Amino acid sequence: MKNMKFLRIFISLLLLSTLANAQELNFTVIINSDRARTMETNVFQDMKTNFEQFLNGRSWTTDQFSPNERIKGNMLLTIGDMTQAGSYNATVQIQSIRPVFGTNYETMVLNFIDRNWTFEYIASQPIEFNRFSFLNNISSLLSYYAYIALGFDYDSFSLRGGDPYFEIANNIVNNAQSSNRPGWTPSNNDRRNRHALITDVYTSSVMSPIRESIYLYHRKGLDLLLTKPDEAYKNIIAALKLIGEANQIQPNSILTIAFMDAKSEEISNILRTAPMEVRTEAVALLLKIDPTNAKRYNDILKG
Repeated sequence: MKNMKFLRIFISLLLLSTLANAQELNFTVIINSDRARTMETNVFQDMKTNFEQFLNGRSWTTDQFSPNERIKGNMLLTIGDMTQAGSYNATVQIQSIRPVFGTNYETMVLNFIDRNWTFEYIASQPIEFNRFSFLNNISSLLSYYAYIALGFDYDSFSLRGGDPYFEIANNIVNNAQSSNRPGWTPSNNDRRNRHALITDVYTSSVMSPIRESIYLYHRKGLDLLLTKPDEAYKNIIAALKLIGEANQIQPNSILTIAFMDAKSEEISNILRTAPMEVRTEAVALLLKIDPTNAKRYNDILKG
């Protein structure tokens, strides 16, 4: 009897350990509520805790993640004026980070700003989510960006590896359109929205080369930079060429902007020590893709 009891306890602990390891995200939620004009500031600490638990406390995939493999990220919320008690307008910035193989360096894979999120929140309320239907604007947005972050991370390790997660993100967008909440539908006035991002990432054939560039830049570029620099630089150039091709057909797409928002400073830094012919070719490409950062890219040539 004692042995059976011990066995049940052991199996329970093993199951708990397995579930813990299956959690994929390690996100920090940061909330700026200076503009909220409310005395009930405790609600924002509760919101932070609740959002982090929702993102980090569940399994989003069937893959197993050890604690050190979890995907790091930040969700930065800037709360705007409150229209009424419990109703919020917010800007959301999503950042996801991945380690570079063989180094202590971490690279930002995604840096996206969503300027139009409206939601209702009551302290300590449970956040329910169903991937097959729209329940509320909190769980849909948090889940959408969880799958977007997963998709970008998987894309950085294998060619189009993020497809299963982008498919779910696309389903979330489709389900949320019935809510008539901003950000879920096409908009001529708001290009930085959820619908525009998933369209570029998942359904647009024009933007497909950028998905390949994410893999080339990270797995075949940054991950090889320490051990095979010549090959790494070649693949980084190839990635920039793919982005340039997509940008020529559809200039200033939100996916191109998101990639360059995450990478422009990093690209400038890693290319400063590259051979001059690599720097020259890269700068010519970068000036066409992202002319707003022309000074940064021209400085690459100075070493």
